[in-house]
Amino acid sequence: MFHARRIGVTAVAVLAALAGTPGLAQAQQPSGTSASAASDGGLPPGWRVTGEGASRQLVWRADRTVPMGDARVEFHAGGRLLGVPKAAKDGRTFRLPFDRATSLTDLQVLAAGRRLDEAGADSGAPSRSSLAAARPPAALPANSVDPGRPGAYRTVTGEYDLAPVKLPGFAQPVEMQAVVVAPKGATGKRPLALFLHGRHATCYKPGGGDDGVTGDWPCPAGLKAIPSYQGYLQDQKLLASQGYVTVSISANGINGQDWAAEDGGAQARSSLVRQHLAKWAGWTAHPGDAPAAVRNAKADLNRVLLVGHSRGGEGVDRAAMDSLYPAPAAQDGYRGPVRWKIRGTVLIGPTVFGQNPVADVPSATILPGCDGDVSDLQGEVYADGTRGVSKGAALHSAVYVVGANHNFFNTEWTPGKAQAPANDDFWDDPESTDRDPVCSTGTRTRLTADQQHRAGATYIAAAARLFVAGDDRVRPLLDGTGRRAPSADPARVLTHAVGARRTGGFLPDAGVKVSGARLCAAVDPAPARACLGAAAHGSSPHFATWALEKEAGRSAVALKWSAPGRATKVTPAKPLSLSGARNLTLRVFVPPNTTGTKLDVSLTDSAGHRATLGRVKVDGLPGTERTASYWAREVRVPLTAATRAGFDLKHVKSLELTPRSRSGRAWLMDAWGWAPGTPAVTAARLPRVDIGRLSVDEGDSGTRTYRIPVEVSGHGTGKVRFTVLDPDTGRTVDKLVTVRPGSTPVDVPVVVKGDTRFGYDKQYDLVAKAVRGAVVGSYLGGVIARNDDPAPTASLTPIADRVTEGGSLSWRISLSEAAGVDIWTPVRVLPVTEGTELSTKDVDPQWLADHADGPADPERPLSQADVWAWMNIPAGATTVDFTVPTVKDQVAEPAESMRLALTDENGEPVPGQQALTGTVVDTP
Repeated sequence: MFHARRIGVTAVAVLAALAGTPGLAQAQQPSGTSASAASDGGLPPGWRVTGEGASRQLVWRADRTVPMGDARVEFHAGGRLLGVPKAAKDGRTFRLPFDRATSLTDLQVLAAGRRLDEAGADSGAPSRSSLAAARPPAALPANSVDPGRPGAYRTVTGEYDLAPVKLPGFAQPVEMQAVVVAPKGATGKRPLALFLHGRHATCYKPGGGDDGVTGDWPCPAGLKAIPSYQGYLQDQKLLASQGYVTVSISANGINGQDWAAEDGGAQARSSLVRQHLAKWAGWTAHPGDAPAAVRNAKADLNRVLLVGHSRGGEGVDRAAMDSLYPAPAAQDGYRGPVRWKIRGTVLIGPTVFGQNPVADVPSATILPGCDGDVSDLQGEVYADGTRGVSKGAALHSAVYVVGANHNFFNTEWTPGKAQAPANDDFWDDPESTDRDPVCSTGTRTRLTADQQHRAGATYIAAAARLFVAGDDRVRPLLDGTGRRAPSADPARVLTHAVGARRTGGFLPDAGVKVSGARLCAAVDPAPARACLGAAAHGSSPHFATWALEKEAGRSAVALKWSAPGRATKVTPAKPLSLSGARNLTLRVFVPPNTTGTKLDVSLTDSAGHRATLGRVKVDGLPGTERTASYWAREVRVPLTAATRAGFDLKHVKSLELTPRSRSGRAWLMDAWGWAPGTPAVTAARLPRVDIGRLSVDEGDSGTRTYRIPVEVSGHGTGKVRFTVLDPDTGRTVDKLVTVRPGSTPVDVPVVVKGDTRFGYDKQYDLVAKAVRGAVVGSYLGGVIARNDDPAPTASLTPIADRVTEGGSLSWRISLSEAAGVDIWTPVRVLPVTEGTELSTKDVDPQWLADHADGPADPERPLSQADVWAWMNIPAGATTVDFTVPTVKDQVAEPAESMRLALTDENGEPVPGQQALTGTVVDTP
């Protein structure tokens, strides 16, 4: 994500470099309750600016602990991303290096699109209609094969703990620790399943409760490491009973340090996964070198399944990419040979900050319907984001588990099962009577921890059986056919997919024409209002935002009708072929808690022949404002009618959807020709793009031109969309570029102007997303121009420090020299050392409300009202006055005084700065 540091460069040069590009967009302000900065520069409750000079920070403090999790906490202002703050050890305070003190309107704290900084942000307040409608979907027919049943093998469990490894960008080494579960008595080499947990707290104090949990690494004395890697033993034992060797690896060393990684730690996790795979490859070749836990676990490195939870999901996806398309040496923590073949991945509630999934490695993404951490279910991109990127033979399945939360797939994150303190990430306010009708514990749709974990284990085993063992009989559990695995009961598990034997493809992209409905941009802030509408209850996983809050190339067809019969026609840029397909399969969603939406489906070929294929029925998922339940159901109609009518399936011109319900809404994500079967998958030879980051000193004079480094490796040519963000205006400029190894696909010059005034580090960013025939590793980079001038010092002098009641005390804050940016300086009222202190009734009530923490009543000394004001000195100025208006009363009283001083960010007087006193008297 973009950092708060701003690039004060010549934006014209960058915009000119991409001149003529189609997408020039102004970032929009998210909807929702605003926390607007006051006109005098004051910040909303919970916010403050701290620090001096280059140490300036924007700080937000939550009213309760925010557990360490996988979703990234982000600061936004005025519809723009400011950056990703670092969490303090208290779990409530978040700090972001900060470059400006103006235009802080509509400050928001978001995590996976969810507001954290407003009252009731988590409650959702469901409507009565949703309360009545929250019921589980009907059970699907049972599949012919149930992969959740244990196999014939008994299992054996052991651990290994090797020397830690050093990874690029991480100060502390990362552990090489794992638990192994293998089939006992199995002969020959067995396929390997590797598990990687997500981002969780790293350490705990036994018996210390929640207060003893930290994100430190290494763990301080007296604390133990949280064994997150041991949380998948149930899944491992199921696979091992079926003949798989399984290993679950620890990544606490990454979790404790990834707050500073621009990609959230994805590359580091990939490096760690491949370090372990390299060890297994070595042990296979030289069994005598293997740890005791591995010696009888003979792994077939040609058949590897990677399973990743949350940020671990993004990590194993990157590991699959890096195994096929090597990362630049400077970024990668593993540079050895690739002696393994990854056959598929399972991604559980994953993050996808990069939104560049590996198209040629099959995947199954588990989406927990009650995820309270990665709550936007952004992992849907692992299916949607592969469309059209490569060959399309790999199956990419999305597995929606109604009533599952984020944590309970890992027993070490589950209360009552974990060794360390753990929590239910779908949080209910214990002081509120509002309960979510879908996701609160005890509802008809919410799963217990055991039910959820059993369902997860079953679908991990399904992916292993399909991707690694090649058993096509389990495909209907993953590809949208609509079958269930009884072992997962009573969980309601729904799936849809792209890839495999899908052909053609009606995709709502820039080249499609739509009549009778509208083509809406699927990516728009808070959350996708451009597609869902302001009245939407909840959000859509299909519209999860990326590094850009508005993005080209992602759309949906939005249908809305008040009477049946009005057709929507979707016409791609050129006719497509459905030859060889058995059915037309569509991914369509309707509003949550609705039932019975019916659509007739028709096709027209290039000769004008029209064939009505049949009618589909689509129901909504259980959902509330707190869930991402606008999720597409896969529905199919046979192509028989088109074949009988002499229809030309090789040249299909358009698709029509005709509502047959009285009124309603629906959204079409895509439609494909479908045939059963799972084709063999071979990875294409593709070019890989990685964007680098330059850091330079700004200098004292003149200008210097730098270029954002973009490296292209691999083979062949492909299409990549590059987007430049102008941090001063919020505008984006993007361009679709052909990339090839050894070339510079896009030239982005950045002009840095030197000066001798203090400023802040300045940053300009470039992002990239693969569109066709390419992969993108490091998707975000740019140039940072470091401020190299010292911060001015501040001093406090009196202007009017003895006044009559009703007058105004005044002091001047002066800088030693002007700065190139706004400077905020805190001043605090301290207890007086002698005499009588002014009280809260002696000053203007509005002044007190603006500067104090609390009301005027009860009357108390002014220093007890916690008066701590942050005074803004604008760029180029050197002074600002701090004025205290007093009130005149009719009470005869002795002289009263107040004492104040400049302070540091913690409210402590600045060393060397004398505290000053002002006096108020009854008469001159």
